[in-house]
Amino acid sequence: MTIDALSDLSATAPLPHPDALRAALKDVVDPEVGMNIVDLGLIYGIDLSPAGLQLDMTMTSPACPMGEMILEEVEARLRGELPEGFPLQVNLVWNPPWDPSRMSDEARRHFGW
Repeated sequence: MTIDALSDLSATAPLPHPDALRAALKDVVDPEVGMNIVDLGLIYGIDLSPAGLQLDMTMTSPACPMGEMILEEVEARLRGELPEGFPLQVNLVWNPPWDPSRMSDEARRHFGW
């Protein structure tokens, strides 16, 4: 897609605020722990510009058996918030490694910590 086409795309359909994208991602639940990926602290970064959306996220473990399913749900949820055809890249990153300190207060209460 050319830069002009991207400009036309963003001009016809306003881009959501990154906070709205983060809120939408709260619908994606890690089925192994029963908590959404935002409150678990799995979302590391949302970079939204007229050129596209780049999301950096991780899993609680590199051996997460539900990782592919979670990534598919993340992409589907984000596509539902973005203009049709808007460039999206979801990056699975392992640095820094996830640890429980990244969880929200809500997640800590959920787990009784």
